[in-house]
Amino acid sequence: MKITAVEVLVLKSPGLYRSPEDASEPPGPTYMGLVRVSTDAGITGYSDMETAPTVAKAIVEAPRWSDDGLECFDGLAALLVGENPLEVERLWYKMYRGSIYYGRRGAAMQAISAIDIALWDILGRYYRQPIHILLGGRWRDRVRAYASTLFRPTPEAMREAARRYLDQGFTAVKFGWGVFGRDPALDQRLVEAARNALGDHAELMVDTGWFAERTPKEAIRMIRALEPFRPYFVEEPLHPEDYDGYRQVAEAVNTLIACGEQESTEWGFAQLIERARVDVVQPDLTRCGGLTVGRKIVHMAERANRLVIPHSWCSDLLTAASLHLMAWARRAAFVEFNTSAGPLSRELVREPLRLEDGYLRVPHGPGLGVEVNEETVARYRIA
Repeated sequence: MKITAVEVLVLKSPGLYRSPEDASEPPGPTYMGLVRVSTDAGITGYSDMETAPTVAKAIVEAPRWSDDGLECFDGLAALLVGENPLEVERLWYKMYRGSIYYGRRGAAMQAISAIDIALWDILGRYYRQPIHILLGGRWRDRVRAYASTLFRPTPEAMREAARRYLDQGFTAVKFGWGVFGRDPALDQRLVEAARNALGDHAELMVDTGWFAERTPKEAIRMIRALEPFRPYFVEEPLHPEDYDGYRQVAEAVNTLIACGEQESTEWGFAQLIERARVDVVQPDLTRCGGLTVGRKIVHMAERANRLVIPHSWCSDLLTAASLHLMAWARRAAFVEFNTSAGPLSRELVREPLRLEDGYLRVPHGPGLGVEVNEETVARYRIA
């Protein structure tokens, strides 16, 4: 079996993403890249991509730079066409090395990540096994999901939102961004309102939004003020690269500190685990390097006794990939579930993932175990 094509399809939602300051449920991504890897055996793999899709499309479609075997400025498709798609580990490194002079991180790594997931999708479809079995086994059939949403502007709006997610069946909710970070007194009232509405048994997570820049001591002061409301974790209180600051914060507070959706590669996550000493790492499989890197992150986290809770906000394709990773990991606390109702989040697969008693079922079909809705792709594709 050989790869015959690697494509990035650019999709655009009819509703533009609103600023988190609007403090309402966002409609999901405005633009999305959909990677499609085709083979001469008729097996096709897919992955979504949370990046600037037109940039990723250029990275994938760029030509070969040299005819003498020197790979460092090459387009990713040129590196892969003609290769055996089952060799996921070797092909990951071929893409990484082949794009190293313009890549290593950012959009190039995000394109590599999505292609890698699509290759794992092909791998599973070829062997007629779900990805978690090919990773090494299934520890669980379902993973507890938390609703991922925005802070509302008032305590009453927070209570209404929290009650609505409980009514939908969630047993955990994460509020993030929005108005949080402007007024410490308001921040405390908003978190208190959420905790009061959720009660004692549901979990509450807080994403403080690193765009509200803080020093480590300011972050420590903020987290201590929120600790009476028992957040399960506090996410990204500092700039993603402030590894030493994260260590200072993690060592000073009792609350779990989470970070990693902006991080990539096994080397980057080693910094988060070993240097930053965060309690929860949050790899986004479409940013960190795909499933090939995701399984290495899980191994590193297990050795260091850290939690892995993937960031999976984009669509059900990414959530499905994250569920496979968490089915295989020995310990799985949660998976993130994007509560947006936009078509690129909810309609990209034929049978959207459904919450059952606060959990998401791990797909058991071959590969990712979900099928792309070609009608949705045709309706929203612009390039």
